[in-house]
Amino acid sequence: MIAHSKSIVLTFITGVCFFSNAFAQQIEDREPEAATGLYKKEAVTTKKFMVATANPYATRIGYNILQKGGTAIDAAIAVQLALTLVEPQSSGIGGGSFILHWDQKNKQLTSFDGRETAPQAATSELFLDKNGNAIPWIQAVVGGRSVGVPGVLASLKLAHDKYGKLEWKELFVDAIKLADRGFRVSPRLEKLVAMQYNPGITELPAIRSYFFPQGRAIQAGDKLRNEKLANAYRSIAEEGIAPFYQGWIAKKMVDAVQKSPIAPGKLSVEDLKAYQAKEVAPVCAGYRQYQVCGMAPPSSGGVAVIQILKQLEPFNIAKRPFEDVQSVHLYTQSSRLAFADRERYLADNDFVDVPVNALIDEQYLANRSNTINIHQDMGKAAAGNIKDFANRADDVAMELPSTSHISIVDQYGNAVSMTTSIEMAFGSAVMVEGFILNNQLTDFSLAPQIDGKLVANRLEPNKRPRSSMAPTIVLDKTGESVKLVVGSPGGSRIINYVAQTILGVLDWGMDPQQAINMPKVTNRNNVTTLEKGTSIANLKSGLEAKGHKVSIRDLNSGIQAIQVKKFSLVGGADPRREGKVMGE
Repeated sequence: MIAHSKSIVLTFITGVCFFSNAFAQQIEDREPEAATGLYKKEAVTTKKFMVATANPYATRIGYNILQKGGTAIDAAIAVQLALTLVEPQSSGIGGGSFILHWDQKNKQLTSFDGRETAPQAATSELFLDKNGNAIPWIQAVVGGRSVGVPGVLASLKLAHDKYGKLEWKELFVDAIKLADRGFRVSPRLEKLVAMQYNPGITELPAIRSYFFPQGRAIQAGDKLRNEKLANAYRSIAEEGIAPFYQGWIAKKMVDAVQKSPIAPGKLSVEDLKAYQAKEVAPVCAGYRQYQVCGMAPPSSGGVAVIQILKQLEPFNIAKRPFEDVQSVHLYTQSSRLAFADRERYLADNDFVDVPVNALIDEQYLANRSNTINIHQDMGKAAAGNIKDFANRADDVAMELPSTSHISIVDQYGNAVSMTTSIEMAFGSAVMVEGFILNNQLTDFSLAPQIDGKLVANRLEPNKRPRSSMAPTIVLDKTGESVKLVVGSPGGSRIINYVAQTILGVLDWGMDPQQAINMPKVTNRNNVTTLEKGTSIANLKSGLEAKGHKVSIRDLNSGIQAIQVKKFSLVGGADPRREGKVMGE
């Protein structure tokens, strides 16, 4: 049963946005986090419960909670608190999240929207200069101006009130100890700091002093303590989320944003106090003998993943291996179509009518599938024609979530698929009380209108920016049992990473680790990108013969997946990052 309920300059002239043909390539070139090497991983099989996260510390803490009898939501909270500390570049309590939750007892799937919101004082001109031109994207990222109202803690508290078992404060114990005593810096964190991928980490004093103590960048093996974060956690553990949204932590955040040495922002105490996480119905559709379920808008991930899969259904893609020119060709064509619709129609449906049901309608997707030429790349796909929704412009946002994904199945059969983000690596670089604030306002379209047509994902006060985060739970055809819990970081490539992994498990019969290990392919309605250093790169000439423009580069997914079988759980973590699976 399913519950119902960017360095780029754009020039604006009289409301029209003119941008160069290099825009697609700049999106292609920019990544949320750099690749930092491979870690050998093998599938993990257990019988009772399982947790898969992006960092060994976080996985161990989630395991501890499950071992104590905690629920999947209990473990997710403890994991997020740990990730804020040990994987600060990717997510944290200063960001937002989308959570899918399966309630085994009631056979019900629901979701919690903890996406950030724009401050009340923010307008569509926030990232324009005095001449009405968009500022360079990297300038938009760093500093207080890009900070949205954080939603992750509110969403976790809302979920815990309904599905938690252990006391709220008990979920903070391990993270507080780890912050007080210190954790060993991982090679990945060392590399990302050393690369200075986000220039803000050397330009803003609080974050610079944390990652460059005594002027030296932290190194792998260093013990890094975070007493400020431990103190904030103690307060939230004892008093709930009130200190964060209307107490002393809220005031500290507002002060840091409004007085940022770079690009002061609009965040106010009133914005934090007014923030509300939401429980919403997921988006689900049948695929073969399964139900594939994801997040509703403002996530575009739920709709887009479903579209990719459904548009491929008529081609029986399982009849040939994925590392085949024709399989990759069909996959990229379906992805082109999904991304075209994403740019036109997906946004915060509290502000804009989003035709979700029309976009996943069986006949609509069959018609879209029929436009795929099995012999030739279609080039730039156009958005589908949805009645009464045609008068909209395509988005020009450059979305780069630096993100983390958590997959959990507890001993009671409950499951959580949670994707959590602060946007670019190290977010806005505004650090307060030991955690980093997001830069999610740059996920809005830089252009509020194009050619006189409004962009659905334009910035408006209190609005949630569109996201590509795609936490997914696959159910059986009846919607009464979980089959797969999956998600990934990776910017707008998340959609491709998740769809490909689902195909690996459902169509090619792989276990989660095998599906995650598959060489990655993406096409966001521009270039077909093949993962560098893998066998899939050998398909370049064959795809070019079909008219593809092909790029070979690192594709830095970070998938965590758990397959639920009749008598066991099988988990996998992405070898491209440092994640780990544990269970018993």
